[in-house]
Amino acid sequence: MAAATMAAAWTNRGRRAVIFLGTVTRCASSHTALKSQYDALVIGGGHNGLVAAAYLQKGGLRTAVLERRHVLGGAAVSEEIFPGFQFSRCSYLLSLLRPHIYADLELKKHGLKVYMRDPHAFTPMLEEGMKGAPPRSLTLGSDLAMNQMEIGKFSQKDAKAYADFEAYLQKLAGAIHPLLDGPPADVPGVTAGSLRKRLAAAKTLMPLVKCGLKLGANIPAFYELITAPATKILNRWFESEPLKATLATDALIGAMCGPSSPGNGYVLLHHVMGELEKEKGAWGYVEGGMGGVSQAIASSARSYGVDIFTEKDVGQVLVGSDGAAKGVVLMDGTEIHSKVVLSNATPYVTFKNLTPKAALSPEFIKAIDQIDYTSPVTKINVAVDKLPNFLASPTPDDKPGPHHQCSIHLNCENMEILETAYSEALNGRPSTRPMLEMTIPSVLDPTLAPPGCHVVSLFTQFTPYHIEGREWTDQDREAFADNVFDWVEQYAPGFKKSVVGRDILTPPDLERIFGLTGGNIFHGSMSLDQLYLVRPLPFLSHHRSPIKGLYLCGSGCHPGGGVMGSPGCNAARIVMTDLKHR
Repeated sequence: MAAATMAAAWTNRGRRAVIFLGTVTRCASSHTALKSQYDALVIGGGHNGLVAAAYLQKGGLRTAVLERRHVLGGAAVSEEIFPGFQFSRCSYLLSLLRPHIYADLELKKHGLKVYMRDPHAFTPMLEEGMKGAPPRSLTLGSDLAMNQMEIGKFSQKDAKAYADFEAYLQKLAGAIHPLLDGPPADVPGVTAGSLRKRLAAAKTLMPLVKCGLKLGANIPAFYELITAPATKILNRWFESEPLKATLATDALIGAMCGPSSPGNGYVLLHHVMGELEKEKGAWGYVEGGMGGVSQAIASSARSYGVDIFTEKDVGQVLVGSDGAAKGVVLMDGTEIHSKVVLSNATPYVTFKNLTPKAALSPEFIKAIDQIDYTSPVTKINVAVDKLPNFLASPTPDDKPGPHHQCSIHLNCENMEILETAYSEALNGRPSTRPMLEMTIPSVLDPTLAPPGCHVVSLFTQFTPYHIEGREWTDQDREAFADNVFDWVEQYAPGFKKSVVGRDILTPPDLERIFGLTGGNIFHGSMSLDQLYLVRPLPFLSHHRSPIKGLYLCGSGCHPGGGVMGSPGCNAARIVMTDLKHR
């Protein structure tokens, strides 16, 4: 394990000047030399690329992973930005890691440890408490009775309806789970080709048939949920604004849409499909940060014989005279040959940056250009020397309360606040009252920060890729972060004084550092026109590309961003099938 030392300086608007000397751990294959020939090469050491590599190697293919950065994990990465503070720098919560992948790769054996969160959501109010009491707040977890008591503070009617609402979502989510664990139905294969090929393709329809049978009479409800705006669904069930706004955040997270935007109901459903330790709908913190899950997958892959390299920046996919992928050439000119190449990069990066332009048709390039990568997210990682103390639920002596382990929703008192925040970004301006999701994983995981200190993640929306048509400046970043901190201060006085360092990642920063086109955390919007049969494109939904031997294995494929491992696992299965029939 080698280490590199970085120096950075940050000044907090004259309040505090701090010089940081941080250490970044480099994670490469131990004493493994890069060979000139492999059966399979995977571009990108994110979680999906690592999963694909593990399954390919298990299937008998000599496989190597080439990661351009100094650290493995892609967006699921841990980095020590400030001395002693270990951050999940991009993604920050674990849930949608499919159970069969967890079991197949023996991730627990390879060091994956998850801290389960319960309760899971905390929404404090900005209001004057009655007769000296603290302002109200809403806390939701796995205990239905507790949830009903909390919701009852705002509406007894909503408290009674909540159990039925949860059952409604879980029923729909349970029906579509089988669709997550395989490629979409092969409609072209069923309708064309030899009878043998058509019968083989017909098997891919079975998950869809099972989904339809399980939904049964609920098919109209499911159709409405995935096409309607969150406001329509939530207004039908509930009347209290804090509850509706809290639930609406699941429909908005990572998406450039407002509560009243059609089609965001699916994203709401997407976030109740999670599962951890056999607990439905659960979300947790990975010990050591989200890089812990990537390291566990990498460890599993290495145990099967996968070669994994960091700081190996791929310049281009090699395409032979027969039009098939033959390997890659690194930025330093090194050529590595292989039977197949899998790209864990976004479809845009794969086909616009890594594939020879002459190998693709103008029509295909035009279609790639039309994929929507719009992102509303600015991620702010914060090191603090004191636990935030919320007016709505104060705790003595800097002791954490149950609400500190939650996703803490700020500026989420009502749907109008969220809608306004969205409309400002739609017009090219960062939200003046942004939607904030705060997490403090160090409350459960003491390995992340020095004693008495904490790491805070602020997942903020809405921020445009360009500010009124121009690029972000350092001044813009600092001004937006200052505004975010001003809002946090209103809910938790003293927060700003506790800050010892902050790392501000706007959409262009997320793109530059992590390779997320447009800064989109899902490798492409999770809108209905970019899901299932049409993810990322109608003729590109089976991981195969127009270039024989070149495959996609990242979150830009079905079932999309957030479903950890499934795109990589599905891609590996298709590669193995294709190689058998060569």
